[in-house]
Amino acid sequence: METVLVTGHAGFIGAAVAQRLLQAGYRVVGVDNFNDYYDPALKRARVASLAEFPGFSENRIDIADAAALRRVFIETRPDRVIHLAAQAGVRHSLKQPEAYVTSNLVGFANLLECCRHNPVKHLIYASSSSVYGNSKVPFAVDDRVDEPVSLYAATKRANELLACSYSHLYGIAATGFRFFTVYGPWGRPDMAYYEFTRRMLAGETIELFNHGNCRRDFTFIDDVAEGLMLALDETPADRKVPHALYNLGNDNPVALTEFVATLERLLGVKAKTRLAPPQPGDVEATWADIEATTKRFGWRPRTSLSQGLERFAAWYRDYHQLRYPASA
Repeated sequence: METVLVTGHAGFIGAAVAQRLLQAGYRVVGVDNFNDYYDPALKRARVASLAEFPGFSENRIDIADAAALRRVFIETRPDRVIHLAAQAGVRHSLKQPEAYVTSNLVGFANLLECCRHNPVKHLIYASSSSVYGNSKVPFAVDDRVDEPVSLYAATKRANELLACSYSHLYGIAATGFRFFTVYGPWGRPDMAYYEFTRRMLAGETIELFNHGNCRRDFTFIDDVAEGLMLALDETPADRKVPHALYNLGNDNPVALTEFVATLERLLGVKAKTRLAPPQPGDVEATWADIEATTKRFGWRPRTSLSQGLERFAAWYRDYHQLRYPASA
């Protein structure tokens, strides 16, 4: 069976995709630096289930370390690469921009060089809905995306341009996916749904930015993992150009107020809320046009927000060893 190198394998999406690959019989080579952007204990817990598979191996390195990354490619000779390692978070990019330059730009360039000198059949990499900024909705992959409103978005757009250039210059078959607010069990604690859950159960106030007038295209983790698996199985040589971009979103934007109301019902608590002004780098709405994704891969999301949040709430209770609500 083929070997797939997964960068960011200890991350939220990376661990879910690595699990799918291992269950399907692939050999998985993980690359992650286990940084402390959020609690590394959660990352270690995700990886614990991967270690149970004999086809899994990991390398605790930083993709910004070009020599270390080259060694992994030379030693493991991956057939395909799924690149998910990155410094995430729009607001955090306002505080520590150098982390985004190092990981998202230098690290991605290192990865492309490795794919150039150690040819792979297919490179799949993560982009983001943030590249669209405050443009019209729904967001289509052929929309103009040259006005990013955050440094994070700018680095993700730069990734797309670099991948496109390398694909045409060196014949690297590459597919980029713009993810739309991915959520679910084993998720990132810095994401709103996770932080809202924590605060609501603790009786703390949650802030609704843009005075609550936000809409997000929440996409469940299992649907995203399925999309990446479908892309992995395609034959990029069939495409007219070696590089392509697609949206992975739920195609169903949800108002922040509806999102909170769903959490209230599932958690059995009433949220204490405070309306707050828009935050730098945030956009008012996201909405994925997935027509191209469906046409190419036959992919459509299957999980409603209510179903996804119910599964997240059950996982949260188990992982954090909580019992709620008290009356349940």
